[in-house]
Amino acid sequence: MSEQLNPQDNNWQQQTIEKLALSGLKEQKTARRWSIFFKSLTFLYLFILLILAFGWFGGKNTAGPHTALIEINGVIEAGGEVNADSFISSLQDAYDSSGTKGIILRFNTPGGSPVQAGIINDEIRRQKALHPKIPVYGVVEDICASGGYYIAVATDKIYVDKGSIVGSIGVLMDGYGFTEVMKKVGVERRLMTAGENKGMLDPFSPINPKQQAFAQSMLNEVHEQFKAVVRQGRGSRLKETPETFSGLFWSGDQSIKLGLADALGSADYVAREVIKQEEIVDYTNQETVVDRFAKRLGASMAKSIGLDAMTKGLQLR
Repeated sequence: MSEQLNPQDNNWQQQTIEKLALSGLKEQKTARRWSIFFKSLTFLYLFILLILAFGWFGGKNTAGPHTALIEINGVIEAGGEVNADSFISSLQDAYDSSGTKGIILRFNTPGGSPVQAGIINDEIRRQKALHPKIPVYGVVEDICASGGYYIAVATDKIYVDKGSIVGSIGVLMDGYGFTEVMKKVGVERRLMTAGENKGMLDPFSPINPKQQAFAQSMLNEVHEQFKAVVRQGRGSRLKETPETFSGLFWSGDQSIKLGLADALGSADYVAREVIKQEEIVDYTNQETVVDRFAKRLGASMAKSIGLDAMTKGLQLR
């Protein structure tokens, strides 16, 4: 005779199964909520990183009247610390702000590419013609030499510290010669070119007088361009001497006497006493993660095809 099940036992089993099922559903819902929460948190984190990488975060407070500041800090070269693309973007941002009452370019640079410096100089003069009511002043801190000074002469006035280094109006192309060393160690240079001047200024080959003369004529041409830009920018303020364009540099005090600069003054002084807007807003284009990656990629590609040394050869330094 089979044992009959107690209806109460059946109810208990059914209730237990229902409780287990409900408990499982609750755990699934909880797990799903936590999953959504952590996914949202991860998305938010990545979104913030993207904002920071592209420079969309931390906009400038440009609502009220202010003095715009752009730093020219470091070597001037394409893709470098100071380059035309970055500077022009900063300058445009400063002019686009309705609160900008004057612009200060603060210099701490030994110089660099004549091409980049020339593009920047041209853009400053172009923007000044478009916005004649917004003055542009150069302020030299430690050094404003060569390519830096090429840029500075585009400003309305140049302010310096008495100990600043200013000038070095010249052009150079440097390199090394290893031919004597190669003779001593018994190394033979095997250079093949298509074009008689393709190996020009090769450091492992004897210098060719014809090629040397050609390079010197190019240096002289760029130097004349530099001199013309300085004369245009400084006008009658410039007190030319035989040493003015010789590549020498001077202290801030002496540069004022020579007409290379106008007066003593810091960025704070110019903002407060000259522009009459003590609040300074920095418009310097900050390098992003993407920018740094692009620069490294570009430098790596240039190096791989041997262009890096060539493009850095001619310098206003």
